[in-house]
This record gives sequence, structure tokens and C-alpha cells, in this order.
Amino acid sequence: MGQTQQNFIAGQWVAGIGEVENRNPSDLSDLIGTYAQASSDQLEQALDAAAVAQKEWAGYGMERKQAVLNAIGNELMARAEELGTLLSREEGKPLAEGKGEVFRAGQFFTYYAAECLRQLGENADSVRPGIEVDVRREPIGTVAIISPWNFPTATASWKIAPALAYGNAVIWKPANVTPASAVALTEIISRQDIPAGLFNLVMGAGRDVGQRLVESPRINAISFTGSVPVGKGIAAAAVQNLTKIQLEMGSKNALAVMDDADLDLAVSLALGGAFGGSGQKCTASSRLIVHAGVHDAFVEKLVKGAEAMKVDHALAEGTQIGPVVSDLQLNENLAYVDLGKSEGAELACGGVRVERATEGYYMTPGVFLNTTNGMRINREEMFAPLAAVIKVDSYDEALAIVNDTNFGLTAGIVTQNLARATHFRRNARTGVVTVNLPTAGTDYHVPFGGRGDSSYGPREQGTYAREFYTTVKTAYIAAGTPE
Repeated sequence: MGQTQQNFIAGQWVAGIGEVENRNPSDLSDLIGTYAQASSDQLEQALDAAAVAQKEWAGYGMERKQAVLNAIGNELMARAEELGTLLSREEGKPLAEGKGEVFRAGQFFTYYAAECLRQLGENADSVRPGIEVDVRREPIGTVAIISPWNFPTATASWKIAPALAYGNAVIWKPANVTPASAVALTEIISRQDIPAGLFNLVMGAGRDVGQRLVESPRINAISFTGSVPVGKGIAAAAVQNLTKIQLEMGSKNALAVMDDADLDLAVSLALGGAFGGSGQKCTASSRLIVHAGVHDAFVEKLVKGAEAMKVDHALAEGTQIGPVVSDLQLNENLAYVDLGKSEGAELACGGVRVERATEGYYMTPGVFLNTTNGMRINREEMFAPLAAVIKVDSYDEALAIVNDTNFGLTAGIVTQNLARATHFRRNARTGVVTVNLPTAGTDYHVPFGGRGDSSYGPREQGTYAREFYTTVKTAYIAAGTPE
């Protein structure tokens, strides 16, 4: 890419006040491109255009909206190989994961395309005679979407698709680390039958563009995925304008392995859940809570499996773990390795920076043993290919440790005991629970979100998304008596 990739504002591609480089974390010599940084004036232009375009879009017929979302989704799925390669090249996840993410993003759009035709209301008789009640949902207005770098296409899509389906305008500020995927998705959306200004891509630093966006009184709702500190900052800014917020933040997910578990299955779930995407998932299982009866056998298989995982270029054949996303992330990960050792944990394998044929941010998956739930490595989200094993003596102790956290996104159990599985499903204090499945991996047609510091506001995905992207209107109608 020779020229700077631009922002998309008020229906036009425009240059910014600066630019940032985007380099391949698998190969730092590979410059993916340079990307414009928007100015505060351009953000205001986007807000102006969005307010006008939203009213026009809300007036579009249901089938017209459906056609737009279908077209976006179908193109994403058709181009999953191409766009997935681009995603893996800039974010670092293995190619299979990159392609899968883009395809799933397309499914979000086609799912919400169908939802365009399912926006049914309710009606009732009033308690007062001769009066009928009509309850319906209307668009909330202009939605600010702030998406993360770890799933640059999928997370953005599961926010953008329902926002558009329910009649809203969108101002999208993606993560600056992964701008190529943002521009690619925007190019697809920009070609659709939508009013100019309905969808705006505003790239820039969070402290500049992002802060001004969340503080704007012209934003009606903010959907954010990212860290807890940033999420709390957004909440503090949004409350000044009573702006509706939806926050998906940190996690410290646990996978509990019981003494009756299928050990090969448990190890497979732990390896994929903890180290998939280099551990850079909000659903990653970084706490492995293992019953003493199978602890040693599980650990032996886990360490052997982690050591066998191929760490290499994201696009290389057979890569299971690509690089982490940036030098900053790598240094934070290595600092957690040092922290774990200082807390008394035993690093059984991995957790070190390694070199490959190309210069990149490569790190081997690390397993900590002899850890307690009070250690910082088991209290804080590390967002790294690191997992800590906690030994327990009973199911009750395992469940107590699962729930002993400030977070509450996902939790899983591996067991062949129906009573334990049922009790766990009902008593794990998380928004998502899995049984004999990894903690990472969710469907698009059902709600997603957590408790505690993990989430705040209405759930994402499925029909539950309408709680955030719409507002309810109750109408009372007295038609009178026919003559």
C-alpha cells in the first residue's frame, strides 16, 4: 500500500491530520499500510451527518434495510479467505482463525438482516375502557462503537449489524492497532444503499478522538469492548449526558476439571481455551482449576501439549499460535511471567520470547503450577498465552474458586457427572457457562455478556441486542365510538 488509507466521514473518504503505520507482528519488515488519524473537527462533521442520515435510514422499508445487511454479510463470507489473510497479517492470529473470524462477521450481518423483518411490537387493552395500548421499539439515534484489536472484524460486526438493523446511525472508532480490517469492512459498507453519513469510520487515538466521542452530547448510545479502566472512564463520561452504555470489559475465566473428567478432552479444551489467539481473548481460560485426583496426570499432558504447540508466522502452514499483537503487549506478557515467579508460582514450560525466521513478537505458551487464587496472576486479566493451574480437593472448592473473582464472563466444567454439571451450570456466577466445551467460542444468535467487572449494560448478540439499540415507546389510543 503506497497511499495513506483514509477515514470515511459523511459519505466521503477523507485524509486526516496525521497518520500511523501498521506493521505485521509476524514480520516487522512487512508494512501493511499507513492510516489517517481524524481530527476533532472531522468527528463533529461525522456527528452532523449521522444525525441527518439516521432519520432518512429509519424511514427505509424493512426489506430495503434487510437487503443492505444481507449484501454486507454475504460479501464478508465470500471474501473470508482474502480478508481473513489481511486480518491475520495485521493482528497475528493463525490464518484459520482469521478466516473464521471474517466468516463469522458475515453471519452477524445476515442474522440481523433477518431481524429487520422480525421487529414486532405488542398491543394490549388499557385498564381504562375504550383505550388500546401499542408498545413498539424505535431507533435510539446515533451510536458510538468502540471496538478492540483482538477481534477487529467480528466484535465490530456484532455491534454494527444490530445498530443498523434497528435503524441507527453509527460512528465507529476502531482500535488503532488493527486499522486495515476496519478500512476493509468500511469499504464494503460504503458501497451499500445507505444515506451518506449513516456509517462513519473515525480512526484516531482513544485519548483524542475516542474521548471526545464519548463525551459528546450528540451520541445517544455507546457500545464499547476493551479494558476495565477504559470502560469505567467511558461510563464516567457518558453519565454526564445520561448516554446509554454497553460495556464489555475484562475477564478471568476458569475451566474446572473434575476427577471424573475425560482427561484427553480436558487437556484439549484447556490448550485451545487458554492459548488460542495467543491468549488474547476475553473468553480465554487462564485459570485451570483441577481436582487433586487427576491433577498430576492432567498437568503432565497439559505441559506436553503446550510444548508441542507450533509458534510461528500467522500465515505459515501449521501455525497454532501466532505472535502477540505488539511490542507493548509482549512486554506486558513477559512482566506477568516475572510476576508469577515472584509470587511463588512454578513456570513449568514456555512463557519466553522466541525468534523465528522473521522478526516478530513471538512468545511460547506458558503454564504456571502450584498457584493459589490469591496470586495476581489469578486475579488480573493477563491477555497472554499464559495459564495457571490451581489444585483443589473437591467440587465445592472448585466452584468456590471459580466464583472468587471480580470478573464474571465465562466459566467451564469438564465432568461426566450430570449432577455436577447441572449444579455448576446453575451456580457459576458468570454470564456464559460451558460444559465439556472450551470457555472460548460463542454463538451469534444468543446473548453474550458477563457479570461484575466483565460487563455493564444490556447483553450483546441475538435478539437481546435490541434492548440496547432501541428505545421503547408506549402509545395510548382512544379511537372513540364508530357511528
